[in-house]
Amino acid sequence: MNTLVLVRRFLSDYARNPVNLLLLIIVPTVFVLVASGELASFAKLLGGPDAPAVELATAGWAAGFIAGVAMYFQTATTRGTDRRVVIAGMPASQLALARLVTGACLAVLAATMALLALIVRTGVGDFWRAVAGILMFAGIYVAIGAVVGVFVRNQLNGSVIVLFVWIVDVFFGPAMGAADNIATRFLPTHYVTLWMIDLPSGHSGPVNDFGWAVIWTASAVGAAWALVAARTRIAHVHRRASNAGSSSSQIAAALRATWRDTRRNPALWALLVVVPVVFILGVYVVTPDKPISVVVLESGISVTRTLSLIDLHGATMAPIAVASLAALIGLFGVLQSRDGDRRAALAGIRTGALLSARLGVLTVLALVATGVALATSALVFGPDQWATYAGANLLVALTYGLIGALLGPIFGSVGGVFVAFLVAFLDVGIVQNPMLQPEPTVWSRLLPGYGASRVLIDGALTRSFDEIVPLLIGLGWLVALTVAVIATYHHSTRPAGLRSVTRIERSLR
Repeated sequence: MNTLVLVRRFLSDYARNPVNLLLLIIVPTVFVLVASGELASFAKLLGGPDAPAVELATAGWAAGFIAGVAMYFQTATTRGTDRRVVIAGMPASQLALARLVTGACLAVLAATMALLALIVRTGVGDFWRAVAGILMFAGIYVAIGAVVGVFVRNQLNGSVIVLFVWIVDVFFGPAMGAADNIATRFLPTHYVTLWMIDLPSGHSGPVNDFGWAVIWTASAVGAAWALVAARTRIAHVHRRASNAGSSSSQIAAALRATWRDTRRNPALWALLVVVPVVFILGVYVVTPDKPISVVVLESGISVTRTLSLIDLHGATMAPIAVASLAALIGLFGVLQSRDGDRRAALAGIRTGALLSARLGVLTVLALVATGVALATSALVFGPDQWATYAGANLLVALTYGLIGALLGPIFGSVGGVFVAFLVAFLDVGIVQNPMLQPEPTVWSRLLPGYGASRVLIDGALTRSFDEIVPLLIGLGWLVALTVAVIATYHHSTRPAGLRSVTRIERSLR
């Protein structure tokens, strides 16, 4: 009975932010409706199964990602509270069960919306197989989110790890043409995907694919329960930092403090290297060598160029990795520092100095992620214009870093991750991808990645620079996003007490 009471209260606490609940419904719905067809086309290029099978798997992917992120924050941000509840007499195993059941409830909601969106888009042949498969996807990612939450307290690091696991699982999984690759058999949803899309593996033995899918799901949830119960007995330490003078001295002091805080996060630096390297090189390994045609501008003339799918895929993987990383860096770079920045502002530090420091470190991290992505891409692909290609990747990184910084104050941590993932994936990964869209569409021109993506393709595949208008559009997005970040940061960082005083002063005038 205590477990049910705790679950109800945990769900009520989650629902206090209606944006989180709304995005739990909107994100899987939009992902399935918008991305499933494009992902099916992408899988076909890589030698994957027919479109209906991939679109069915897309519903599982959407439910899994949402469930993993939601459960990560259920675990990572509640350790102190849960330990106090255990000290007060609640058995740790019971509390862990309540957390997992809460995550399961959120996962069921996301899975339901993904399934409904799939039915609206394509219909479902074997309804109960689809239901079971999507729920197993969600269950495995609830466990992944919980395990990452146990070991990774830093929300940026944890979100990147969940995203990284999901990307590797999806893009190197059987639905993308890697059904017989030995290495991919250890991916968390390998057997779930095979059984769900009815693609017999031939390597599951007498247990069969369904049996292994159930074993994976049950083992993952059981391990997560044990770890969440154990983490309530682990002590923890909280750290935070914050410091007046001229504008330049304040900016320098804030920059030093922000940089020192970032430097103390070695896991982040490791992720900035690991994510692009594994993503780009892994994609190179699984991509078949077959021709593909792309429309580009060469000396002002529209021409169709035919090249290897390996080269085009290698050219487009760097901006996808960079955009995803930069969005999360921008999101948590501003969000996690908000309380400390409010105290610093109350102590007399100008918000302009604080924001300059945050954006300065964001730029450095964007440069690092871009540099690693470019160095990795150079191993598998040689663009015709290196400077243009590198500049376009950096423009993508800065654009999505600012988008992340803008999303934090608006949506918070959980909602911010959902929206950052959705926007970056759909924009750079789907809509602007020349493998799926040989020519720009009306829809693609309205999104923030359009300008940088056109410059990137120009630098990668042509010997003359012809995309001046898209470059100006990309720089325009950069300026507009900077202004928007400044406005939202000043509003969210200004101490509440000062806002109240300002309102009183205005009423007295």
